[in-house]
Amino acid sequence: MRQCHTGLLGRKLGSTQVFDSATGACIHVTVIQAGPCRVTQVKTRETDGYSALQLGLEEVSKPKLKRVNRSRQGHFRRATVPPMRVLKEVRLRQDPTAAPGEVLTVAMFQERKRVDVVGTTKGRGFSGCIRRWGFKRGPMTHGSKNVREPGATGGKGEVPTKVGKGKRMAGHYGNARRTVRNLEVVRVDPDRHLLLVRGAVPGPRRGLVLVSDSVRG
Repeated sequence: MRQCHTGLLGRKLGSTQVFDSATGACIHVTVIQAGPCRVTQVKTRETDGYSALQLGLEEVSKPKLKRVNRSRQGHFRRATVPPMRVLKEVRLRQDPTAAPGEVLTVAMFQERKRVDVVGTTKGRGFSGCIRRWGFKRGPMTHGSKNVREPGATGGKGEVPTKVGKGKRMAGHYGNARRTVRNLEVVRVDPDRHLLLVRGAVPGPRRGLVLVSDSVRG
């Protein structure tokens, strides 16, 4: 698991465009509602062998409180925080200074120019080679029936008489954890908990993302 100085959970809201006040250029941005997150647990090298913060996002509504089991209720009670819908652990490079119950907001990224965003890509289900790997289609004339088929998958000649590992074939596509690094921070709106980054972020709208400081500085 990658380590960072700071991290914050959020939701991808979608894409839009903003204009640079200096040059007037149009910038494509992705809007992320980052936080506010509650610190539900603190882990240090002395007690746990590594440094991390467990963050909670989105309080559980009253009608759904009965779905929170007793073990989690006790966990939240010890941290003096209300039950949260999402719990994620963020590895840190140094022991954290935050305490359980503390609220982390998007304001932590106001002084940062670059961030990394981790998300889960959209699930595409079972897909063929053309969609999954970008293969070219076969000829459609002269009686050819190899239009969207992958073609030969075995080795040349008699050896090896098997399909090699890692062969690009049809299969499950999407729904994978992906990290987009070194995205430029265009704007931070602490009042509405919004973070605008330049470029694309993996996942659908309302998809869960983790925003952290860039490992490349």
